[in-house]
Amino acid sequence: MDVAHHHGLCGLAAEHRNLGTAALCELALLRGEGRLAAGGPLVVLTGKHTGRAAQDKFIVEDAETRERVWWTRTNAPMSEDHFRDLKARMLAFFQGREAFVQDLHAGADPDFRLRVRVVTQMAWHSLFARTLLVRPPADAEVAGAAAFTPDYTIIHAPDFLADPKVHGTRSGTFIAVGVRDRTVLIGGTGYAGEIKKSVFTLLNFLLPARGVMPMHAAATVGKRGDVALFFGLSGTGKTTLSADSTRTLIGDDEHGWSAAGVFNFEGGCYAKVIRLSPEAEPEIFATTRRFGTILENVAMDPVTRRLDLADAGITENTRAAYPLDFIANASDTGRAGHARNVIFLTCDAFGVLPPIARLSPAQAMYHFISGYTAKVAGTEKGVSEPAATFSTCFGAPFMPLHSFVYADLLAAKVREHRADCWLVNTGWTGGPCGVGRRMPIAHTRALVNAALAGSLARARFAPHPVFGVEVPDSCPGVPEAALRAEGAWSDPAAYDAQAARLAGLFHENFKQFASGCSAEVKAAGPRAHR
Repeated sequence: MDVAHHHGLCGLAAEHRNLGTAALCELALLRGEGRLAAGGPLVVLTGKHTGRAAQDKFIVEDAETRERVWWTRTNAPMSEDHFRDLKARMLAFFQGREAFVQDLHAGADPDFRLRVRVVTQMAWHSLFARTLLVRPPADAEVAGAAAFTPDYTIIHAPDFLADPKVHGTRSGTFIAVGVRDRTVLIGGTGYAGEIKKSVFTLLNFLLPARGVMPMHAAATVGKRGDVALFFGLSGTGKTTLSADSTRTLIGDDEHGWSAAGVFNFEGGCYAKVIRLSPEAEPEIFATTRRFGTILENVAMDPVTRRLDLADAGITENTRAAYPLDFIANASDTGRAGHARNVIFLTCDAFGVLPPIARLSPAQAMYHFISGYTAKVAGTEKGVSEPAATFSTCFGAPFMPLHSFVYADLLAAKVREHRADCWLVNTGWTGGPCGVGRRMPIAHTRALVNAALAGSLARARFAPHPVFGVEVPDSCPGVPEAALRAEGAWSDPAAYDAQAARLAGLFHENFKQFASGCSAEVKAAGPRAHR
């Protein structure tokens, strides 16, 4: 029995199984799904969805999920009947069409990996899945589907739309995760990130019960075996700061932390490339000039095929998907030991958080549960000032369990392995966005490198007057004046007002978690609102 028929996909025009990069690129071009740019990357458009459709994600409510899932706006319930009908109609949609199948792994550690089969309508989405997930060993791949039994199957058809009146969806777009059915259905969106994030959601549901901390974080390891984790929401610098030629890259986005150490969930990277700089980010920039990279919604001259990474005419969320080994210093195994440093990245557009600060264990839990960053003023019509965003665990849309499950796991790992925790502001200094300036990446790298090397710990630290975090007074390569956020503002009163405002937003957001937190964690927030 062929793969497609096994999943109820009958009457296909053709089934393309486990095709390689060259074959999938060729088919994507022949089918008009994309174009080649100078240097060889495949440039595609994702349609009306140029980012995740967080409000269109559902988890099937059944006996396995009903009491375990933390039901929220981004973890909305779908009935079993709605899912069953949606799946039947989606399978019928594929009749007479071509399907692309990839048999892949999620997780570099064989003790915790999932076997994932990805069935897609488009060739380029099949290439994306093959790039971002972990490819099985060559001998298993050659053996084909007969040697591969999936734990979960993802079916993706951007041209298939749900019927909100029939399926209880908000629109025609849907990402429906059926844990007990072992199937994920994705339709109405061509944004490829939905494939990888649906796998992440499954791992975040399954792994905590096995004592593994799933993390929306990049990871690197130094020559001494010292592992660093970089937690952060999109645009805060995970991929940029983890692409450090002096350290080995384990991965740029999703990892697990088990009793054996840290391991990558993926086999590729998915980097934002808007205004990417060859000077500041040479490793990532180089991937945008290579065959095998997929570029989403990137502007390109139709004649010369030269890219314009500064053009945000389609979206600010332009992306490059490329294999992990496109980064010269990437790990061959995707695995390393236990974390020595845990870094929380925030892009503070209010301009009040220090460039770096050391966190106590309680402060680390407070900021992990809060998951703060800020939207930049001017990126949306009518937005004239920074807007705070709180995404618990730095990845709320992908975390189906309550945030305390992940916070408790992280706290236990940090305590057991005596990891140092840091808060790093990659946003603004000297004023909010529009008044101050973006934190120089050279300063951020110097601060992070000093923290990872242990030299920053030798500085003198003083508590921030509002947020209470410990701020160093010196760091090689960084002017002392730049380390004090309040000192970078020309108007001290304006800084105090802005800091108090952000502190109030922290306090208001944390109310939803206060009843389940220890007194020590609750007291670890901004001082102005304790």
